[in-house]
Amino acid sequence: MARHLLVTQLRFARSEFVRGLEGVPAADGALRVPPLNCLSWMVGHLANQEHRFWVRLAQHKDLAPGLNDLVGYGRPASTPSMDQMWAVWRTVTTAADEYLDTLTPEIL
Repeated sequence: MARHLLVTQLRFARSEFVRGLEGVPAADGALRVPPLNCLSWMVGHLANQEHRFWVRLAQHKDLAPGLNDLVGYGRPASTPSMDQMWAVWRTVTTAADEYLDTLTPEIL
């Protein structure tokens, strides 16, 4: 089965996001310069979005309990560990890909 074009585009956007943050030291990733959130928060926030749509809603799994409270929309600023957020990112995107690989134009 051919991968849906939107899934291919999502994977490209993910890869560019990861590439843009390659080599950022963990300490720098957790540094917050108000009013912006830190880079680790951004990694977690994007993982949270994928977790909500492609894991929790689509697959009825909760692989990252508490993630939304830490980095969700409208939550207070936080400075989570960069290593922790990359680990959550990998867990969530791997699970999301299992679902995304099943999507066809007919389903969408």
